[in-house]
Amino acid sequence: MQGFAMRTGFHAGRAILDLLLPSHCPTCDTVVDAAGRFCTECFRKAALIMAPCCVRCGIAFESAGAAGLSLSCHDCLNEPPPWRHGRAAFTYDEFSRRLVLPLKYNDRTENAAVLATHMLRAGRSLLDACDLLVPVPLHRRRLFSRRYNQAALLARALGRLADRAVLVDALVRLRPTAPLVGQTPAERRLAVADAIGPKFNRVKSFRGRHVLLVDDVLTTGATASACTNALLAAGAASVDVLAAARTVRDLR
Repeated sequence: MQGFAMRTGFHAGRAILDLLLPSHCPTCDTVVDAAGRFCTECFRKAALIMAPCCVRCGIAFESAGAAGLSLSCHDCLNEPPPWRHGRAAFTYDEFSRRLVLPLKYNDRTENAAVLATHMLRAGRSLLDACDLLVPVPLHRRRLFSRRYNQAALLARALGRLADRAVLVDALVRLRPTAPLVGQTPAERRLAVADAIGPKFNRVKSFRGRHVLLVDDVLTTGATASACTNALLAAGAASVDVLAAARTVRDLR
C-alpha cells in the first residue's frame, strides 16, 4: 500500500510539473506532450535507421535488394570490422547533429536520454545479447575540460532502459589523440593505433563476457576498432557496437 501511494504521488507530482513546466522538443524547443519526444515537424526530418541495414556497421541500405543475402555492405565484406554486429539509431545529418553536438560540447546532457531511447529501438537485439555496456573512453585531459564523457552518459542511459550493467571505465585512453574530424580512414586508424587499452583493474569485470561498445557517432570505425581490439585482447568473449548516429558513405 505504501509503495502504491508513493507511485501515485510521484505520477501526480510529475503531472503538476508537466503543467507548470511544459516539455519541449529536444531539437527545436516546440512544446510537446512528453519529455524527450520530437514535435511532428522534427519527427518527419529524423533519419531513423531501420532495416535493412548492414549487420556489421549499421549503415542503411536503400532497399532489401541492395542489402543482398549477406546483409553486409561492400566495405564490411571486403574488410570486416573486428566487432561482430553494429547498429546506430540515426543517420548523422543536420537533424541528428542538433542532438549529438549539444550533448558533446554544450552541456546538453539531457540529450543522452533522448538518444538512448532511439538507440534502444535500433539496438534491441544487441542489448538482449550483451552482458555489459562499455563506453568509448575520453583521454583524461579532454574529460577534465569537458567534465563528462558523452559516450558514458549514453551507456548509463541505455543501461537503465535495457536493465544492463555498465562499466564506464573498462577502457582508457593511453595517450591523447588529435580530433579525427577531416582525417582520412587511414589517418584515423594511425591516430588511434595503440591509443586505447583496458584499465588494468577492470579486466576481470569483462573477461569472458559479451560486451556492447557504446559511442555517439560511428564514422570510419577506427576508434570503435581500437576499442574492440583492446577488449578482445583482454579476454572479452565478443564485442558489438551501438552508436547514436552513423555517418553516410557511398555504398556502391
